[in-house]
Amino acid sequence: MVTTTVQKDEAYMQRAIALAKYGKFTTSPNPVVGCVLVKDDKVIGEGWHQKAGEGHAEVNALANASTHTKGATAYVTLEPCSHFGRTPPCAQGLINAGITRVVIAMQDPNPLVSGNGVAMLEKADIATTLGVLENAARALNPGFIKRMTQGLPLVRCKLASSIDGRTAMANGESKWITGPDARSDVQGFRAQSCAIISGADTVLADNAKLNVRYDELGYAQKSLTAEQVRQPIRIIIDTKNRLTPDLALFQTDSPIILVRVDLETEQQWPHFVEQMIVKVKNAQADLHDLLLKLAERGLNTLWLESGARLSGAFLSANLVDELVLYQAPKIMGDSARGLFDLPQLSHLSDAISLEFNDVRMVGNDLRIIAKIVNPIK
Repeated sequence: MVTTTVQKDEAYMQRAIALAKYGKFTTSPNPVVGCVLVKDDKVIGEGWHQKAGEGHAEVNALANASTHTKGATAYVTLEPCSHFGRTPPCAQGLINAGITRVVIAMQDPNPLVSGNGVAMLEKADIATTLGVLENAARALNPGFIKRMTQGLPLVRCKLASSIDGRTAMANGESKWITGPDARSDVQGFRAQSCAIISGADTVLADNAKLNVRYDELGYAQKSLTAEQVRQPIRIIIDTKNRLTPDLALFQTDSPIILVRVDLETEQQWPHFVEQMIVKVKNAQADLHDLLLKLAERGLNTLWLESGARLSGAFLSANLVDELVLYQAPKIMGDSARGLFDLPQLSHLSDAISLEFNDVRMVGNDLRIIAKIVNPIK
């Protein structure tokens, strides 16, 4: 059987994409990237971006090469960078290594790089091929792409409910609706996120820590040690200044941002706590202004884990990109609390439409990942 150049390119790019996924817990705020070096139809080097501020995928692949790289082809999931940041330009590194062809899955959406990496390679007479398995490569970094193209982070809204869409009993009891496998799955999503967003209501009701618990990470433990787990920034919307330093949230030494509309000056907060002032809209914190500020700080993906009021506010403001819904095989009844507090919709045509991207069992619970395709008008 004859293997075409296109088939070879796709096969090696699939490997580069698989390598990129190794960095999904550690590269924030940078994108995940994988690289494969091939010479004489043999893989001579592999690498992926492991941590922001350290070597990029191309640098690591070159360092791991088993033989001379002159004349090799590089397969990279994202356009090699062309500028000096915390590390030198990867495009120049490939040029210096004698690479003669570079196959790239997608152009970098970062304006500092977009198109410039390819131009630098071509100026050095290196052949480039762009767009191999582009859709698969784009799926690696949806938050980074959205921040670079729209100036906003990607927001995933986590929900846990009974099969009849209830999140707590009328008296507020909610532990535990879903099983341990679902809760472990949530820890994996937390660990991949740049930040976790919640509200004061949730923190006070559950005395929640909202951190990543390594012993509950499940599948993620296979690729991470406890020391490698990056705690996301915990962002709590507390416009009425109800939180106090004695809560469990503040006993874990990792960054916390308290979102305010006015500065709170009475409490003595730990050194890792910051207050962020946002605009006011309809007598509430302006959530769009908050997301703009978070994007400016380089946050790509936000994990929204809150009650019906805050989840409903994000959804009503058209700021939710994906829902991650865990449904337990339970029926809790009409008096139990619902998923969202939303404005009343008069017509079925006004309903929010979703596109199911992934549906699977997680232990005894059903997990649905759905994209918002028709937000509230």
